[in-house]
Amino acid sequence: MARFYNGRTPLKEYAREVFVWSRQSKSMSQVDITRNGGLGMLGRNYRIMGYERDAGNHFRCHYSSQFDDKQVGKFTNKVLGNIPEYVKIVEVGPRDGLQNEKHIIPTAIKVELIKKLVSSGLPVVETTSFVSPKWVPQLADAKDVVEAIRDVEGARFPVLTPNLKGFEAAVAAGAKEVAIFASASDSFSNSNINCSIKDSLVRYRDVTLAAKKLTIPVRGYISCVVGCPMEGKVPPSQVAYVAKELYEMGCSEISLGDTIGVGTPGTVIPMLEAVIEAVPREKLAVHFHDTYGQALSNILVSLQVGIATVDSSVSGLGGCPYAKGATGNVATEDVVYMLNGLGVKTNVDLGKLILAGEFISNHLGRPSGSRAATALRKVTCTSKL
Repeated sequence: MARFYNGRTPLKEYAREVFVWSRQSKSMSQVDITRNGGLGMLGRNYRIMGYERDAGNHFRCHYSSQFDDKQVGKFTNKVLGNIPEYVKIVEVGPRDGLQNEKHIIPTAIKVELIKKLVSSGLPVVETTSFVSPKWVPQLADAKDVVEAIRDVEGARFPVLTPNLKGFEAAVAAGAKEVAIFASASDSFSNSNINCSIKDSLVRYRDVTLAAKKLTIPVRGYISCVVGCPMEGKVPPSQVAYVAKELYEMGCSEISLGDTIGVGTPGTVIPMLEAVIEAVPREKLAVHFHDTYGQALSNILVSLQVGIATVDSSVSGLGGCPYAKGATGNVATEDVVYMLNGLGVKTNVDLGKLILAGEFISNHLGRPSGSRAATALRKVTCTSKL
């Protein structure tokens, strides 16, 4: 008696179809899509997966994460109903990414990277840090970078300032927005900025008071919100305490950072719930490292509880010079690709973003750390049939 696949197609016929498809797939040759202008087309209009015959009697395959409301509209209200319609992406590559490089990146390369990131539509690009060159020599040119992008329009350019001295230097260079960074772990705080959590908060009150007088927005970072390389698990209540202190001293936004990338949805959700009780969720952002490959899943659950701002780094650049073993930030390209698939607006052109990532990766002499960028570079395939 004949056996059927799916109750309809005979198994032998199904096997033949799979074999033919497999053979055709293996014969497909990869084409550099940038030479054909294909990369610029990787925006909101490209398809999920399809084939179209071109003039040369070839088939070109298209891949996209683009949201199709006709296909998934039935479950969005139940599963994805709380996800924001728009998510602001804060690009941290030029600062948090390049500070972790072993070699000094020329100022001109940094400036060009920033311009390319802005041209992709990113609304916020963290450019540099006014810290002592003794501790972070990679960002010793902070003043030159800020001055070089003074006339660049289309995005905000916050800079990191560890203390009042750094704040004053940033303002003198022309910075219009600054950020401060605390920790949810005392051990990490002492390792990173040579003082306890409480002492760091006293230091930052001076910065926020000075910023308020000049009407300069201050963003607050909290590191080690899930785990610490010295102390291990960090209690959600401790994160909530630091977040509340930063919010009450005047921080306009607070970014919650999983510095060593150990978080999972199971540990991130309790942390977010605790913080949301202390700080309005619209004032919160998330900042995940991808050490254990959990960053995108952690971002997704953050979106589901209503967080609408996500930090990321082009090509997955970064890490933490004071957290051994911490790998790079989640790649901005991967975040945009996922958000496209959720139907979430970012106003970021993925094609231009990938080109920016390639620019800095080529300079660093290594492949992009973005899986989406790597895959999309191979997206255009041809096969003579």
